[in-house]
Amino acid sequence: MYEERPAGENDFPGPSRPIFAPVFTYAMDTRIIKALITLALLGFALWLFFNGDIAWGVIISLGAIVSGLLVFRSIRLIRAMFALRGQKMDKARKFLGSINPAHLWSKQKGYYYLLMGTANAETNSFAQSEKFFRQALSHGLRYDHDKAMVYMNLAVLTANKRKKREALNLLSEAKKYDGKGMLKEQLRQVSQMINRI
Repeated sequence: MYEERPAGENDFPGPSRPIFAPVFTYAMDTRIIKALITLALLGFALWLFFNGDIAWGVIISLGAIVSGLLVFRSIRLIRAMFALRGQKMDKARKFLGSINPAHLWSKQKGYYYLLMGTANAETNSFAQSEKFFRQALSHGLRYDHDKAMVYMNLAVLTANKRKKREALNLLSEAKKYDGKGMLKEQLRQVSQMINRI
């Protein structure tokens, strides 16, 4: 029931702490907490409906819907994305640094690594950026234009290493995923850069 810890590592007063304590202090997944809050709000809304408080039941139900949507989205990831769009790199790195990727859904991990790669590319940490972009592809991205952007960034990074053939292969993958032409101008510029190698 109890485990002995060195004197400086106790989180609770006394010579030892309960073994189950780390589960509730550090390792609690935020998705579980959000799901519990959503269930509690739904239960409270049902109780309000059964007691005749229809207006409050609707309001609490709307809160439960918002809370339920947040189970599947990371608020910090969304804030980091908006910070990157606004070219506020320091803010974006702060938000991304506070995210534990183990607590994200698989597709969200892809976007986490995409944003990390983009933020690291701005600091000229190209090896780290390439690693993050490859992890983003391995975890999967929902939209084809996001995949095209990752392949385009990987083509730029490999072109900077003077690997023309690999860069051209990555660029052709990017063109394949850019079906709507959203990155047409950027792909043309990258193609010109690669051809100068």
